[in-house]
Amino acid sequence: MQTHSVYADYSATTPVSQEVLQAMLPYFTESFGNASSIYQIGRKNEAAILNARANIAQCLGADPKEIYFTSGGSESDNWAIKGAVDALKMQRKRHIITTAFEHHAVLNTCQFLENHGFEVTYLPVSSNGMVNPQDVEKAIRSDTAIVSVMCVNNEIGTIQPISQIGEICHEHSVLFHTDAVQAIGNIEIDVKQQNIDMLSISGHKFHAPKGIGVLYVRNGINISNLIHGGGQEMGKRAGTENTAGIVGISKALEIAVSHIAEKNERLTPFRNRLIEGLLQIKGTRLNGDRIQRVCNNVNISIEGIEGESLILLLDMQGIQASSGSACSAGSLEPSHVLTAIGLERESAHSSLRLTFGENFNETDLQYILKVVPECVEKLRNISPLWKGGQK
Repeated sequence: MQTHSVYADYSATTPVSQEVLQAMLPYFTESFGNASSIYQIGRKNEAAILNARANIAQCLGADPKEIYFTSGGSESDNWAIKGAVDALKMQRKRHIITTAFEHHAVLNTCQFLENHGFEVTYLPVSSNGMVNPQDVEKAIRSDTAIVSVMCVNNEIGTIQPISQIGEICHEHSVLFHTDAVQAIGNIEIDVKQQNIDMLSISGHKFHAPKGIGVLYVRNGINISNLIHGGGQEMGKRAGTENTAGIVGISKALEIAVSHIAEKNERLTPFRNRLIEGLLQIKGTRLNGDRIQRVCNNVNISIEGIEGESLILLLDMQGIQASSGSACSAGSLEPSHVLTAIGLERESAHSSLRLTFGENFNETDLQYILKVVPECVEKLRNISPLWKGGQK
């Protein structure tokens, strides 16, 4: 019988915090006006959006005029890459550089552009899930328009050398975009100091609601509109503003960036103990660098089991986890992130990702370390491929 419950899929989504919810509530029922209207409740919403824009800019080391609100990380990624190459194509800049283990919001965007006459270089990553800045520099050509490298990998949690990559891009007069969806609240972000030209974030990864995101675009960079219509978002992104969501992501970001040091200090020991404990299971390996990873990510592959079967068993025991990206759940294909770091298809199918939140505690840790080995043993006992440790 289930005795405990642990939500360990924070990389998939997070609950809206009470502070964020309270900040949002008035904009659903009381101050519900359209921010483009000139009457009082419209102007009140406009002021709330302006305040949120300024607050988010301060959190990221940006200027308020560089902040654009979107529907989430996927739209921000699409807009950054499509908008940049469309604006630069008249300069014969038709080459894009990215990596083999980006989120599908970037990879599928690049594949779309390949079908429309652009050329894409997909850089390999190391076996521990790191991008080599020198590989980026070697790939840059005279017709390179943009480099897009994620800040933190969404499956294995590895932290990439963003500042170095951005510096290289600037030395070669190439735009640099980073998907920072998994970075917010886990590592410090300063767009100017880290040489970032464009940056994507998604609110629901750090206790804001789903359906709201941000795209930072450095002043002086011209990107084409992705959504056409009205003149919202300084004429760059049409659509009636989601005032409640904008207020929510502003509040959530403010909280997230103010607690980074505290979060890392508290959760890193739990992460390390969880890794050590799970690696005691025979036939396991850690995916991603042990040190250069965010404080709340553990990703392991376990021989002799199938990842989704393990997820279902864990769920029956009150542990919510994943076997890769939630955006690709149900896919029969192995994780492209894990195959990119060199895992065979079978090992990639046997992964377990545990990502936990600020309230993770000793009881949660011990419960996971008790239940996961039990579930693994149960699956191995019924597997024709696992015979006493020999496959």
